[in-house]
Amino acid sequence: MSTPRKLRLGPLPRTESIKLTFTCTASLKAELDRYAALHAQTYGEAVDAVTLIPHMLEAFMARDRGFSSTNARLVKTKPGG
Repeated sequence: MSTPRKLRLGPLPRTESIKLTFTCTASLKAELDRYAALHAQTYGEAVDAVTLIPHMLEAFMARDRGFSSTNARLVKTKPGG
């Protein structure tokens, strides 16, 4: 048996959500489906690409230094921020 892999995107939290629709290439959809299958295998919970996308975007934005620094400046300039 192989050693379990750790994926950058860990187990998914339960959150409130809204619906958002977007278009992507067929190759990106295939990659997302492969990632979803690997995520399900790694964490033992079936999940599809649609469920993963918001968590992937959130993780990406949290690690984007340019966005984080700009966002921090914007929050400081808001009234009450």
